[in-house]
Amino acid sequence: MTLSATPGRIQIVRSIASASLLAILTLCCTAQSPKPSSTPDPAFVAEDVHVAPYRRQPELRGSFSGKQYILRDATMANMISMANSFDPKYVVGGPTWLDWNRYDVFALMPPKAQQNEIRPMLRSMLADRFKLVTHTENRPLPAYVLTATPDKLKIKKANPTDDAGCQVKPQNPPPGTVPRIVVSCRNVMMGDFVSFLRRFSAAHLTSAVVDSTGLTGAWDFDLEFTEKNKLAAAGADAVTLFDAIDKQLGLQLTMGTSPIPVLVIDSVNEKPTPNSPGLAKVMPPATPAEFEVSVIKPSKPDTKMDGDLSGGQIKIQGATLDFLIRTAWDLPNNGPMLQGAPKWLTEDHFDILAKAPREPGAPELDEDDLLPMLRQLLAERFKLVTHTEDQPLDAYNLVAVNPRLQKSAPDTRTKCGQMPGADGKDPRATNPILNRLLTCQGITMAQFAGQIQTLASGYIKTPVLDNTGIDGAYDFTLSYSGANKVRGGGAPEDLAPIDSSAAADPNGAISFFDALNKTLGLRLVKVKRPISVLVIDHVDEKPTEN
Repeated sequence: MTLSATPGRIQIVRSIASASLLAILTLCCTAQSPKPSSTPDPAFVAEDVHVAPYRRQPELRGSFSGKQYILRDATMANMISMANSFDPKYVVGGPTWLDWNRYDVFALMPPKAQQNEIRPMLRSMLADRFKLVTHTENRPLPAYVLTATPDKLKIKKANPTDDAGCQVKPQNPPPGTVPRIVVSCRNVMMGDFVSFLRRFSAAHLTSAVVDSTGLTGAWDFDLEFTEKNKLAAAGADAVTLFDAIDKQLGLQLTMGTSPIPVLVIDSVNEKPTPNSPGLAKVMPPATPAEFEVSVIKPSKPDTKMDGDLSGGQIKIQGATLDFLIRTAWDLPNNGPMLQGAPKWLTEDHFDILAKAPREPGAPELDEDDLLPMLRQLLAERFKLVTHTEDQPLDAYNLVAVNPRLQKSAPDTRTKCGQMPGADGKDPRATNPILNRLLTCQGITMAQFAGQIQTLASGYIKTPVLDNTGIDGAYDFTLSYSGANKVRGGGAPEDLAPIDSSAAADPNGAISFFDALNKTLGLRLVKVKRPISVLVIDHVDEKPTEN
């Protein structure tokens, strides 16, 4: 978990905790069939597999220590993709919950097991614990097709003794200019170049890339182009990847249709089989860790909020105790779900450095391990005492006014997040004031209501309940402005919820409330209802001595 500050707002950004897991995820993103094998997949020694606990912002992460392989907040689609080396786009079929339900996996590796053995063990676990059955087949799908015209080629035959591969060269552009990506490929076959493009140019190439050049042997060439998200800034100097391939290599990369290998899910269970009765003997529950070193001190004036929770340590600077408490209990950055806070809780700032011990071969501590340790640290150093209780608070119910919802196809997987819709259109590129683009598919109104507090955090500070009376699953896209855009400045967390009856914003901003009403015919109605809150019973303004 990385903590970063933007003007007037503190934001938590989660990232994958382990380079090992990142490597596995990178390797998964291909569209080729795994090679069949006559030998059964190896298996983990033992596994603890369970539904992941609720988190406001779940995200896949994990680690590999040599002794243990850990996945947290993994969807079934995540696990199937990693286990079979398949890009998630080409894992097809299966139940609607494949991208929605999340699981935690703690697996004990066999002695001297290597990282490259994780994938087949994960396949074995999915087949055993979730009864997963799949098969591969080719289907005609949209794809970028690389073709060649012999008399237009600008690439050279390679020296077969040279090292083979494509490398990205670092650039030092003049000040004020937009840097380009420069790729140098030597002794590379076209099939390998296509594989490189798949991995490296995901932002440009949203579909599979297929080699139809007919070129044999290995080649040398250089490629220079502008990153997709910097094309506008580069202006007349911008060079798209497609133009670069055409003008610099004499090849053509165009959208077409091609048979693409897909992994078809024939059947899979939503609930894993129970853990082994003897699991506790083989994988004893970890003793709650304590920090072996902790230093807390007041921040210097004007210190910007920054820091992270990773690598078995907490390193934060410029944080208020209000923020630390909300982080430790996974509460929204602002709002009424923290009660009993003295005024100074949002005024005094602290730097914290806390390190946990780690035994050789033990898995790296995740934020799920570090946050309880942070709670304990705050209790020890600030004498923090809390309890939870239900209190009547302002909240919202989702209701139907004049519903305009598109029914999902029966096999549509449930997804919801900040991303373009199926048409690929992104109004944020042409109208920056509409800086939020929410796309949901295969989602019920109850599921949508449960996500609103997180997805529209600048507007909504308490959980939302579904009161639409609408059954079934739906697809929709909402384009709207962040709460700070609507009020013309200030952080979303510093704003009271904006009433849907408010006049249109003169700068063209559209509130989440208005977008919900005008686009979907739904409305958020304010009500009073009991909400579970964290109550501060006691907290000292100054921490105990280091």
